[in-house]
Amino acid sequence: MSLELLLLLLESVLLIATLILLGYSIHEGRRRDHLIQEVTKASKIFTRQEYFQSIMNAMYNAQSEIIGCITGRAPRGDDEALTRNIIRAIEKMTEKGVRVRYLLPKFPDRLQIGLQYALAGAEVSFSSCLMVHNLRYIVVDDRVVVLGIPEKTSDMEATKKGYAIPSEGLAGILKNYFSTCELSSGIKDYIQDVLRQSGATPEHLAVELKTDVKTLNKFIG
Repeated sequence: MSLELLLLLLESVLLIATLILLGYSIHEGRRRDHLIQEVTKASKIFTRQEYFQSIMNAMYNAQSEIIGCITGRAPRGDDEALTRNIIRAIEKMTEKGVRVRYLLPKFPDRLQIGLQYALAGAEVSFSSCLMVHNLRYIVVDDRVVVLGIPEKTSDMEATKKGYAIPSEGLAGILKNYFSTCELSSGIKDYIQDVLRQSGATPEHLAVELKTDVKTLNKFIG
């Protein structure tokens, strides 16, 4: 075998080996990227769960009053279980005599959560105030605030993490804004507004809110 042929064969073997290593490297890189994404996703879920746990802890420690400003978006996936936990907390605390009030953005699709909270015993209002679209928080007994932080500034963005802040000053500021927020409507008035503006029947609205007409009529009549 000539030297030229031997060198050509060696180059071919090295080229094949290089291509194999390149393919393997690309595959490993994709696996690393996927792993990083999964870890990041898991971290976000964990901090979101911590946020809800902070809310639950604060609510169960309430003695007289809980107020909350929330996005009121219909829950999906794991959020459904978190929302059920909040509803159970509202039921238990109102049974103990704690006053629970919530303020939601004035959008028809937020009526579903508003209705569920109202049925659990909360006083629910809807507002067009700017702060309702930008802040998520609860204030417990005028002394503790649990503040939720979205990943991006939008009322459509899910709350990713939150902070429990024992501050009577901040609690007073948020409660004052909550109480004086303009253009707010009680759930009964807002349901009637939605029916009037949309032309929908109570039966159609009940389907949209995933409830029955009998339950909805409690807030209409």
